Amino acid sequence: MSPKPSSRPRPSAEGTPGSRRADRRTRVTVLVALAANIVIAMAKAVGGFVAGSPALLSEAAHSVADSMNELFLLAALRRSRRPADSRHPFGYGKERFFWSLLAAVGIFVMGGCFSFFQGFEALGRGSAESTSGYLAGLVVLVIALLAEGTSLLRALHQIRRQGGLAEGARDPALRTVVAEDGTAVLGVGLAIAGMALHMVTGLIIWEASASFAIGALLVYVAYRLGRDAREQLIGRAADPEPSRRIRALLEAQPEIDSVESLLTMQLGPDSTLVAARVDLVPGLDSEEVELVAVRIKRSVAHTIPEADQIFLDVTDAPTARRAARAARAAASSGTDDKGPAATGERGGA
Repeated sequence: MSPKPSSRPRPSAEGTPGSRRADRRTRVTVLVALAANIVIAMAKAVGGFVAGSPALLSEAAHSVADSMNELFLLAALRRSRRPADSRHPFGYGKERFFWSLLAAVGIFVMGGCFSFFQGFEALGRGSAESTSGYLAGLVVLVIALLAEGTSLLRALHQIRRQGGLAEGARDPALRTVVAEDGTAVLGVGLAIAGMALHMVTGLIIWEASASFAIGALLVYVAYRLGRDAREQLIGRAADPEPSRRIRALLEAQPEIDSVESLLTMQLGPDSTLVAARVDLVPGLDSEEVELVAVRIKRSVAHTIPEADQIFLDVTDAPTARRAARAARAAASSGTDDKGPAATGERGGA
């Protein structure tokens, strides 16, 4: 008889109360970043066209890309909490990874590529480039730096509230906002430096270099975010520490003779699938197997709260392999072949 599923109530696809509160805070963080980026993008675009500054126009493209990406993240927050259905029995948690991948593509195309274009165009214009209106552009960038810094502090504050970098950064939406805002602060700093050096020296190479540096920064961030989203979409295992704790818990059960395999996969920021193939000690009947499976599932779910999909496959290890294991155990413990280690029997059978 196959084991019954755990009777422990599992979190719904909409998430636990804690995860829903975290989602609400993330949504506020994304909305703050969106509002800041829309205002900043318009100011940078106007200032860039008036001043004719390639660095300022690169930053305008950066802010437009960030604004589009925040819309993607809002869609991810809404769609990832849809309840599981027959077509998606494990829920829609991976929607977050998909939309984060689109955000990475947006940063690469709309931000990085446009910044490189502005740098090459500035070099083509050469000494004909004028610095009139740059003072207004620098004022726009200083205001943008304050706004981007405020948005970044908000995102970092939420990460701290959600348990620090290790826990808070598990949410791809929040991780993307932090990456965007951190990159925006660095990008604005580069643009200010490029424009200021251009004004002082009269050499456009400084501003072109700032555009290239902004583009390289955006391409790097897009690559890192895209790589993480790709790994999650194709199915990444849980972190080593939770996997180690699950294996240790299974091996500590008196009814389990050995853990043949343990597979995990992250289904979302707060959802993990656990599938274990275990060999039970001899002598258990079908009813005992059911009770043992239920208890073990409850133990795993209690130890790893995000493990909301738990499957146990009870196997019968080949007799030769079990005998070899027993012989090794007997040799290491100094017992003879008639001891418990040789028969594979342990307490709790």
